[in-house]
Amino acid sequence: MGIFIGLLFGLGLFLIVMSGRPRARASAPARWRAEMRERLTQAGMSAVSPEQLLLISFFAGLVAAVAVLIISGTWALAASFFLFAAALPRTVVERRRRSRVRELRELWPDVVDNLASAVRAGLALPEGLASIGVRGPAQLRPAFVRFGEDYRATGSFSDSLDRLAAALADPVADRIIESLRMAREVGGTDLGRLLRTLSAFLREDARTRAELETRQGWTVNAARLALAAPWVVLLLLSTRGSTVQAYDSATGVLVLLAGGALSVLAYVIMRRIGRLPREERVLRRAHGELNAAGPPDVAGLGRAPGATGGPAGPIGPIGPAGPVGPSPASAGPA
Repeated sequence: MGIFIGLLFGLGLFLIVMSGRPRARASAPARWRAEMRERLTQAGMSAVSPEQLLLISFFAGLVAAVAVLIISGTWALAASFFLFAAALPRTVVERRRRSRVRELRELWPDVVDNLASAVRAGLALPEGLASIGVRGPAQLRPAFVRFGEDYRATGSFSDSLDRLAAALADPVADRIIESLRMAREVGGTDLGRLLRTLSAFLREDARTRAELETRQGWTVNAARLALAAPWVVLLLLSTRGSTVQAYDSATGVLVLLAGGALSVLAYVIMRRIGRLPREERVLRRAHGELNAAGPPDVAGLGRAPGATGGPAGPIGPIGPAGPVGPSPASAGPA
């Protein structure tokens, strides 16, 4: 009996020690690579890798620095414009990402409506999702066509959903996909009502965000103009050699550093004050292993190694709304 108590005590002590150990976290370069890969996918530029974007940024800055150096002959100005030009590709990616996310936000209600129609017509969930590649919005059809091909090749609904979520890299898509996964695994009787409620919720959210972003646009554009104006004036002055020679001195370099720091600080503060809450991919943890394995094969939506599975069984609809929004009880009768 004493030996058993001693072993039990030792096991409890071991579990306490192990629970306090920090979990292994991805390195900073790996986190940056994963985040940048997701942003490129959201911008519709999944063919560009984070490393390629880094090289493009470097060469853009180098070209700008050489041009300013030829015009002004001042190394300090050339270094300043190297930094600004190097940040330009990242800015272009962010603008395209926001524009594409805004555009897709208007399309997701139509996707949910098409899926609800397919379910009402008696199609199984995989076939209903694949039918969006034929009847859905044109911008989203390729991803759902590849989902249908992937499901027919592997027979694994869950793995195909993971690859679809990674290819779309959209928070609204994550919510829809997780609700369908729950419908597949849990079952229920109100999938049609859930989808109609979700469609109404997404339309209201898109309308509200569009109004707020329109008002916010004035503030953001004013901040960008205020940031760019002094440096455009400085670039124009750089054509006068006698004016810019002062920036080659230690005092001139300090002035440029202080001006650049203040410009960036003021822009960041303005953006932070006027920013809207960003819709995070809170459900992407479910696809963490896929994202860590590398960028999704958007051209062919590549299969995960060892992905197997038999043909899908019967699909039961879902009752509660789960992670997708308001409860279906708030909607009218089906």
